[in-house]
Amino acid sequence: MDVRAVEAALRAAGVADGYYWIDGVHEPAPTPPDFVYLRRVVGSEGGGRAEGGEWEVGTYERGVHQPLARYADESAACAYLLRQLT
Repeated sequence: MDVRAVEAALRAAGVADGYYWIDGVHEPAPTPPDFVYLRRVVGSEGGGRAEGGEWEVGTYERGVHQPLARYADESAACAYLLRQLT
């Protein structure tokens, strides 16, 4: 499963748009005050977001990203996000 497939699965399950954020794929506007997110993060070896790195699932509340889990594999991160929201 990739980020586009997990977005489709969340929509099919009836999860409200404002409950989740998937960087580059599903970014509700206006930005909700809190949500569960999925984003790609790069370790200390490189600056910014790029190919490589890990996938992070977490919550965003009161302006703070709180990581819950990190995965080397996109599919595993997507499966975790889906489990958290369905």
